[in-house]
Amino acid sequence: KIKERGLSYGLRPFETGSSGNKVTKVDASGVDPRLGSLFIDEDELVGIDSTAEQIITSLVEGPTMRSVISLVGEGGIGKTTLARKVFKDETMRQKFQCFAWITVSQSYNMERILKIMKNQICKEKEETDGTVEGLIECLRHYLETKSYVIVFDDIWKLDFWEVIKHALPSKNMRARIIITTRNTRIANHIKDTPFDHVQELKSWPLELAWELFCKKAFRFEFEGCCPQELDELSRKIVSKCQGLPLAITAIAGLMSKKEKTELEWQRVLDNLNYEFARNPQLSSVSKILSFSYHDLPNHLRSCFLYFGIFPEDYSVLDKRLCRLWISEDFIFKSRTDNNDKTLEQVAEEYLSELIHRNLVSFEIQYGAYKSCRVHDLIRDIILVRVDELCYCQIVNDSKLRFEGKSRRLSIHGTTKDVLNLVGDNSKIRSIFLFNIDELTESFVISLFKKFKLLKVLDFKDAPLYKLPEEIENLFNLKYLNLYGTKVKKVPKTIGKLRNLQTLDVTGTLVQELPIEIKKLRNLRHLLAIPTVSKESDYSLYLSVLGVRIHEGIGNLEELQTLKYVRADPSTIDLVKELERLEKLKLLSVYQLTSDIGKALGASIQKMNLLEEISLRAINENEILDLNCISSPPPLLRYVQLSCRLYQFPEWISKLRDLQGLILRFSRLSNEPLKYLKDLPNLAYLNLNQTYDGEELHFEEGGFKKLKHLLLRRLEGLKVLKIDRGALPLLEKLEIGPPPLMKEMPSDIQHLTNLKSLKIEDMPREFVVGLQPNHEEDGIISHYWKIQHVPSVIFWYKRIEGRNCNVYKLGAPGLLKLLQEQAK
Repeated sequence: KIKERGLSYGLRPFETGSSGNKVTKVDASGVDPRLGSLFIDEDELVGIDSTAEQIITSLVEGPTMRSVISLVGEGGIGKTTLARKVFKDETMRQKFQCFAWITVSQSYNMERILKIMKNQICKEKEETDGTVEGLIECLRHYLETKSYVIVFDDIWKLDFWEVIKHALPSKNMRARIIITTRNTRIANHIKDTPFDHVQELKSWPLELAWELFCKKAFRFEFEGCCPQELDELSRKIVSKCQGLPLAITAIAGLMSKKEKTELEWQRVLDNLNYEFARNPQLSSVSKILSFSYHDLPNHLRSCFLYFGIFPEDYSVLDKRLCRLWISEDFIFKSRTDNNDKTLEQVAEEYLSELIHRNLVSFEIQYGAYKSCRVHDLIRDIILVRVDELCYCQIVNDSKLRFEGKSRRLSIHGTTKDVLNLVGDNSKIRSIFLFNIDELTESFVISLFKKFKLLKVLDFKDAPLYKLPEEIENLFNLKYLNLYGTKVKKVPKTIGKLRNLQTLDVTGTLVQELPIEIKKLRNLRHLLAIPTVSKESDYSLYLSVLGVRIHEGIGNLEELQTLKYVRADPSTIDLVKELERLEKLKLLSVYQLTSDIGKALGASIQKMNLLEEISLRAINENEILDLNCISSPPPLLRYVQLSCRLYQFPEWISKLRDLQGLILRFSRLSNEPLKYLKDLPNLAYLNLNQTYDGEELHFEEGGFKKLKHLLLRRLEGLKVLKIDRGALPLLEKLEIGPPPLMKEMPSDIQHLTNLKSLKIEDMPREFVVGLQPNHEEDGIISHYWKIQHVPSVIFWYKRIEGRNCNVYKLGAPGLLKLLQEQAK
């Protein structure tokens, strides 16, 4: 705006090459935006039902040979939203055996695409030649005898189809392909037979656009309707969106945060007019989404742009994101903030604000964690700003360039020639690696020597086998992430990183931390979460041990996160050390004995700031008495207890903020639900070998916020009662295997909001009785009990030596398996 104002006074800019505040499309080396249904809430899907029904009918009733439906339209028109609605339809799920959703986008790797397809379709996990040719042969062979639906979302190049079509046999039972693309030429090229169809999506009429706008802009007030005084202004704003659903959603999301006054809405409308004067056709959705960026306060802009560092479609946990922001010095406490508020709490507030502004979407995991991502169209906005501001340089196979003096380097795919490319850019402070094919020790050492002022070093999931001792050169380092690497040992030189705030060795091969860790007085987060296999759900003997720490951990007075550590009395008096960590919020301890557990329990009630606790016994026979906790930490929101219990810890029922609870191997004789049903915020509950009784009763009015319930290996369970009015928000239910339960309880009908039902390792009679359109002598059909649930799958732990098999309701493969079991 300053530049435009200057031009109006006759001033000419010094540089003619700068883009100013102009929003431009990224070049071929970037990733262009694509529409995704994740940006639009389910209750805002208006105007696509009839189109979806037509497509579903054509797919279900079409010919036996392969047919392709191409959804074509401009960005933001709703191609992916429509494709996903069809893909998830219950009729489709019942009529086809195999399903796969593949996001292609501009920058794709064919080998990786084929591997993703194989993982989604071929559940046997058989050994396959990893080349493109080998993967195509494997997929083609597997799909020749299957009916399948595969979606290829966001195709930009003809070359993609010319390769991928060979993996899709055309003369099998029934094959259905759905593609989305902005390019009509690609859709017409794919149309090979009379059975293929091109569906062009047009801009929405004003009536539908108005309905969507009102649902979003006035969702919390005026009963979802536009007040009369704002009607005219609102309709002008909607008309500027020219019928693009994503644009409408973005603008409506922005307006929902504004004061509902004519003055405020006129101001926004005036800004829209200014921008749209330069592009009246509004061909680029990114221009509209930019308004949300411009509306951000300064302290949120750097945090928002951070999503540009990550690859397309990348999800990042909220905790990790907040720690990164803190390490980058993005987070500060304002004068109005409470002095007791931590930087982590302020960072969480920043993230919440971005979510509320509909710039960041998220999914809740385990009731307590947010998995965050930005939509690709929003990421396109970010990438433009990132380039303009030299915020970050992204280097990948197709973008071998480094311009400006950026402080952040994001390496995608390969490290080849990166050091030469970057040159002597001493300003780099943060380095990230994503999907790296190879990472040599010499390259890592060169990084440490070349960029001694690094503050952030993120190796997550990189093929790193050794952390060189030269790490000591990075005296400014605040954040070191080794998550998912193959590192076996943390060098003693780690003790010289006196500014280190976060050390993450989650999922590595590290079994012990050096005693020099105690020198890191600024360390706030120490994460050593082991890789937990599915097997560990069945026995504590199969679980990993946790990481061993040494005496002196109590010196880390700034520590807020400590997970997972081993209770090893031979090396440390754990309880004594923990009592010194007054700022601890997240604590996880493995290998607990009865004596240590009792002492630790008494200590836990003194940890007033504790938000998460995870305790695991040394074996399944070791009984932990946790009733010594008379007054639990008031802020606890996540509890995991993997141990035998004398009786249910009644203090859990006092946790008003509890969102996630996992109880495993407890073997309680008294029903635990009576202690849990009135918890006001419990969203996730996992009961695994928790209760040995015959009956579980979910009473009316109980579990009002629960969304995800797992009932696993309740060996004595015969009866499951669910009163009408219980579990009103439950979306996901996982049952199995309670071997004594003979049939699905009819009370499952009361779960009207249930979207997903997973049945694990249940007896043959139980499973056969749930199959639609299947009768068998002596087995009564109970399909009517679950016919309202959109997704029903059956999971078997071990079949013929394989790890697991997953079947959808009514799948022929499931019926065949049950017949083999009967024999």
